[in-house]
Amino acid sequence: MPKEKIAKRVVHRVPKDLADILASKPKVLELWNSLTPLARNEWICWVTAFKKEETRLNHLKRLQEDLLKGKRRPCCWPGCSHR
Repeated sequence: MPKEKIAKRVVHRVPKDLADILASKPKVLELWNSLTPLARNEWICWVTAFKKEETRLNHLKRLQEDLLKGKRRPCCWPGCSHR
C-alpha cells in the first residue's frame, strides 16, 4: 500500500509527533489533507505553542478528535501569532 503524503504547511513544519499520528491514522490524514494551508498552520501552532508536554499531548489528542468531529480549525484561542 503506497504511503499517502502529508500536506505541507504555511509557516510551521509538521512536527514529528503529529506526522507520526497522521501517518498511522488514514482518516485523520485524509481530513488533515483536506484543510487549507492556513488551517493546517493554525493546528500546528495550536499543538506546539505550549511549553508543558502534558498540554501538547492533550492538544494532539484533541486535534484528532476535533478533525473527526468535522472541526476545521482549533477553537477558543487567539490564533497563530506567526501570521
